[in-house]
Amino acid sequence: MHVSSWVEDVFGCLKPVIGVVHLPPLPGSPLFTGSLEDVIDRAVRDARVYEEAGFDGVIVENYGDKPYFPRRVPRFTLALICRVVSEVLREISIPVGVNVLRNDAISALSIAYAFSLPFIRVNILTETYVTDQGIISGEAHLVQRLKSFLGARVRILADVHVKHAYPMLARSIEESALDLVERGLADCVILTGSRTGIPPDKEILVRVRRVVKAPIFIGSGLNPDNVRFYADADGFIVGSYVKVDGVTENPVDLSRARRMVEAVRRLR
Repeated sequence: MHVSSWVEDVFGCLKPVIGVVHLPPLPGSPLFTGSLEDVIDRAVRDARVYEEAGFDGVIVENYGDKPYFPRRVPRFTLALICRVVSEVLREISIPVGVNVLRNDAISALSIAYAFSLPFIRVNILTETYVTDQGIISGEAHLVQRLKSFLGARVRILADVHVKHAYPMLARSIEESALDLVERGLADCVILTGSRTGIPPDKEILVRVRRVVKAPIFIGSGLNPDNVRFYADADGFIVGSYVKVDGVTENPVDLSRARRMVEAVRRLR
């Protein structure tokens, strides 16, 4: 089986470009100032722009809910994300995924199963990291058992040495990536820089590619000028660059999104 065969099945192409729908603060979070309808309208509008620009999928995440819960989000937050996902699904035809920040993979998988979403993102699936939310340990043992119990056909895209976090074990990224796939059973490895909007070191892709047989996605800091340095990647997750003025919290800019798609398509 080709390393990226499931990627093509899910997204309809190789080297898909996935847009992040960064939700504004949800009701109940400290920075919430509007209404739930405002949040939904913004999410739907951004998702539509991504589709119009030619993106191959989107991923919804509760980006505005800072400071994040380190593990489980409250039930009302889970319900709110479900509401947003349901409205996004009504409006676009490209694949939709979900990431529940900071690291609620159980909720993400539950949402994906309930709405037949094909993929989720998990920031910390294996190992233990020091983060701005405190110490977080991966729950691959729970996530994969729930996936098996549900019979869920959900692909798990998992970060290795994820941004805004530092591994507690002094291990190479190659070792961590290998265990992420072989022992954590991740379907895809995501490489990021140290923070949102920062790209990973180009050499990291080369190093991880040597040891990992699963697809590798680039998950931060991409733009039309630097994406060519990651031509060997199997997919691209893009958020900050395609926003108005390149500011993560802003709405998606159609012209920027189109430029990003054109740059990725030249790599196929």
